[in-house]
Amino acid sequence: MSHNPNLPRCGWVPPTDELYCHYHDTEWGIPNKDSKSLFSKLIQDGMQAGLAWITILRKREDILEAFDGLDPDIIAHYTDKDRERLMNNAGIIRSKLKINAAISNAQIFIKMRDEEDIDFSEYLWGFVGGKQIKNSWAEFKDAPVESKESIAMAKDLKKRGFKFVGPVIIYAFMQAVGMVNDHSTDCHCYKNCCE
Repeated sequence: MSHNPNLPRCGWVPPTDELYCHYHDTEWGIPNKDSKSLFSKLIQDGMQAGLAWITILRKREDILEAFDGLDPDIIAHYTDKDRERLMNNAGIIRSKLKINAAISNAQIFIKMRDEEDIDFSEYLWGFVGGKQIKNSWAEFKDAPVESKESIAMAKDLKKRGFKFVGPVIIYAFMQAVGMVNDHSTDCHCYKNCCE
């Protein structure tokens, strides 16, 4: 994971933090349309609630390992024994609420897919009309913390029973999975992330 600290990046990325730069350069803002990958990212963003994203990023490998790759098909069947195992894992975010949310969110994902025949990716991307919203902020600070789309998505997810899906968390999720391109216009990733 070698990186060039001198590349122009969004202002929220510390240029000397290799992990952060790698995440920003290779993942953040790139349109993602894979249902299970979107589910995983939604859970990670929910785990961030009240914390800095770098906290999740630094624990991400442990989180993915502890939660079976955040695969909803596996998590949906977690038992009390699994909950206990997770609560005793110092490598992850040990919040009973967040662990329970990951499990119940997985169960809702499965229900949507298997009982309602809803493709999770199509469902989520439907809130932005199926294509990326291209913004053009001179600085990352100009980007909002929520939007009418994130408010609508959060409201619908909550109605379905999803947890840790407020409009601010959802907007951060939408930025991360490329539903909105919020790279600053001088960032080297801005053009690459335009769908």
